[in-house]
Amino acid sequence: MKALFDSTSYQCSQLITKSYSTSFSMGILLFKPTIRPAIYAIYGFVRYADEIVDTFMDYPQKILLNEFEEEYHKSLDRKISLNPILNAFQEVVHRYDLQPFVKDFLKSMRRDLSQTTYASQQDYEAYIYGSADVVGLMCLRVFVNNDEEKYQELKPYAMKLGSAFQKVNFLRDLKDDIEGLDRSYFPNLTSFPMDAQTKQDIILDIENDFEEALIGIKKLPLESKMGVYLAYKYYLKLLHKLKATTSEQIMNERIRVSNPTKILILMRAYTKYSLRLV
Repeated sequence: MKALFDSTSYQCSQLITKSYSTSFSMGILLFKPTIRPAIYAIYGFVRYADEIVDTFMDYPQKILLNEFEEEYHKSLDRKISLNPILNAFQEVVHRYDLQPFVKDFLKSMRRDLSQTTYASQQDYEAYIYGSADVVGLMCLRVFVNNDEEKYQELKPYAMKLGSAFQKVNFLRDLKDDIEGLDRSYFPNLTSFPMDAQTKQDIILDIENDFEEALIGIKKLPLESKMGVYLAYKYYLKLLHKLKATTSEQIMNERIRVSNPTKILILMRAYTKYSLRLV
């Protein structure tokens, strides 16, 4: 009956993904069915860790994160956990050798409990590597099915895509991060409200990341290319909306891509993919 327990563990990770992110959920549905469970497991783990440091403000966050990490390490040793999210994730970690990435990810999550600003570019990039780039690299290990040569070829592009996604999140969530969490990630954002030049510099940096990431997306295996391309298009659309929004609006409201627009993006992305334009 262990197989049934494992199956339900993956289903829990899938539920978390669908509940927290419609965009990623739609993208994952375009992956080959054999790789979907692993991606759900990765998302479930990183989402729970992120929730601890970002939303559980009325609870002992440091203790919760410590316990979550301790249970993760126990699950690796035992190859099982009664926490279904950790049970699914540990199996994926073992199968794709993800331990180094998880270590760096949890290091960045822990920084969110104590660090509120990133004054240097180096510090900023180190945080993004641990919080986002390594998540892209974990997924890449799944996409290439542990093909080391292919992984090394696509690694820099996966990191660029992870960075682009994270920076878009930072810009979209600027108001909530500053007012709710007292955090400011962009090192060049030194005064508020954000001035037009600072916004332009941030946008240009993200656009460069997206441009490089697309090179790697085109080289992905067919089993994952369409799903990653769709996520890329969703976030690129969100960036375009942020670019067209004033700094004052960004500081006062959360910019979103509507569900009808997401459906339109899906249709257009699928058409391009079908015509081998991606």
